[in-house]
Amino acid sequence: MTRWQPLPTSLPREARHLVEQLRVLKGRTGLSLAGLARRSAYSKSSWQRYLSGAKLPPRGAAQVLCRLAGADQARLMALWELADQAWPRGPSEPAGPPETETVAMAVAVAEPEPHGVGPGRWRTAALVAFAVIVVLVAGLLWRCPGGGRP
Repeated sequence: MTRWQPLPTSLPREARHLVEQLRVLKGRTGLSLAGLARRSAYSKSSWQRYLSGAKLPPRGAAQVLCRLAGADQARLMALWELADQAWPRGPSEPAGPPETETVAMAVAVAEPEPHGVGPGRWRTAALVAFAVIVVLVAGLLWRCPGGGRP
């Protein structure tokens, strides 16, 4: 069993709750930090920062840990959203979600949902459907006599 250092007192309640839950899940897996690093795309030092409360874990890291522990992802993702909103931000870190839908689509593609149909997959499907529609309309305009002019 890992002996955890106390969390920083400056950490908001929501962020503290998320980190405490992540620590419980890590304990449930029975893995060391090195073991977590081997079974995920996150390094041992990254896991150390996430589980010490020094840095907000990426959504994907929380999902991986949840999956490894066999826990309810919906509950943990709700905690993650609350912690993300409350997490102390440095001067260079943006607060909140990306400003443009294009950036959100890129993030959705970069961080796929683990299993089933999640919000990232719906966004990706919508983006692909939009691209297909644009290509079809362009093809119809090209094939019409007069190049689509009345």
